[in-house]
Amino acid sequence: MLAFLGAVICIIASVPLAASPARALPGGTDNASAASAAGAPGPQRSLSALHGAGGSAGPSALPGEPAASVFPPPPGPLLSRFLCTPLAAACPSGAEQGDAAGERAELLLLQSTAEQLRQTALQQEARIRADRDTIRELTGKLGRCESGLPRGLQDAGPRRDTMADGAWDSPALLLELEDAVRALRDRIERIEQELPTRGNLSSAGAPAVPTTLHSKMDELEGQLLAKVLALEKERAALSHGSHQQRQEVEKELDALQGRVSELEHGSSAYSPPDAFKISIPIRNNYMYARVRKALPELYAFTTCMWLRSRSGDSGQGTPFSYSVPGQANEIVLLEAGPEPMELLINDKVAQLPLSLKDNNWHHICIAWTTRDGLWSAYQDGELRGSGENLAAWHPIKPHGILILGQEQDTLGGRFDATQAFVGDIAQFNLWDHVLTPVQVLGMANCTGPLMGNVLPWEDKLVEAFGGAKKATFDVCKGRAKA
Repeated sequence: MLAFLGAVICIIASVPLAASPARALPGGTDNASAASAAGAPGPQRSLSALHGAGGSAGPSALPGEPAASVFPPPPGPLLSRFLCTPLAAACPSGAEQGDAAGERAELLLLQSTAEQLRQTALQQEARIRADRDTIRELTGKLGRCESGLPRGLQDAGPRRDTMADGAWDSPALLLELEDAVRALRDRIERIEQELPTRGNLSSAGAPAVPTTLHSKMDELEGQLLAKVLALEKERAALSHGSHQQRQEVEKELDALQGRVSELEHGSSAYSPPDAFKISIPIRNNYMYARVRKALPELYAFTTCMWLRSRSGDSGQGTPFSYSVPGQANEIVLLEAGPEPMELLINDKVAQLPLSLKDNNWHHICIAWTTRDGLWSAYQDGELRGSGENLAAWHPIKPHGILILGQEQDTLGGRFDATQAFVGDIAQFNLWDHVLTPVQVLGMANCTGPLMGNVLPWEDKLVEAFGGAKKATFDVCKGRAKA
């Protein structure tokens, strides 16, 4: 590197000497002396090193030429030699200067160093351009940030263009750029600190009208909800009171009806609660009786009743049917046309060997248990048939509707006149277990009457509709008369 700087200094110093020959050598030496001095062997080697390996100080003498070839060359070549002569004297390169190979290596080193300097300059130029783009981007962001601030927070002073035209490698320009970037960074930090404060001020200074409106709406909604709840409570109380009043009225009507019956029939009017029957005189789809007591879930049952059919050979119809939500045929006793009487449980069918076609009173009992679906049928105290696998392990569902005289296709309705019962029904009782044959026989011969523990036959629990009538009936006397 020092050799390169020395060569540059020598070239700069030799320019005045080439322009003024009188100053070429000290002491006023003329051109001839300089030429003779240039012909020395040492300067020849230095000149060859500067002009290349193939260069020479001047043309050699030809054979046969006079000795005048040793005179100085024309002024042009003398100027060239004169320019190089001080280089050899003023810039010695050390021990390796006389070696042409070492000088070429030094020249290559100088060239690579110059190339490195040029690359460094290009990198600095690219870095400065990137810094300028960054500054422009930050300036744009700063402008957008200032545009969203209040006027009092904006900087009133004009922005100075920090990217003035100038040399890229100017230290002053670099310092100016650094100052500008630092100033922009400080302003951005200040704006970032002021933005949350401004947001808080904006939220605090927002009009209070929407908040007040929302609070009033919430208050009104709460009052409305409280009013609705109060109305619902009043409605429930009124409904409960109305239901109680209706039950009391119905109870009084039942008592009045019983009293009227006693007055009409005198001593013949029935006084026991079970001394009545339901009469359905004709086949239709609107005469029936409804039991007003809900059944619980049953895993076994026994139902007994007194029946007298007046339908002849056209089928006995449906003495009773029990339906629940989702199953209209939970329990059905049915005789349709010439077919034998059938017991349906959950739409499963078992045929019963019973006959009611003689128009006489008959005592019928049917028992069933969910275990293995065992069933048995009694007529007039005698076991007429039994079986199994009738809706096995299926419990009888609760909260259904029990209808006497009609078959239900839906819960409590859709009666079919062809399946209606015609005749009389009395002493319909229901137990939640299977009765013994002795108990069944005692009820059939009037020696051991029993009341159902789930559904007893009571006047207040049975309501007649559509023309079906309640009439006085003493089961044992009535059977004897029949």
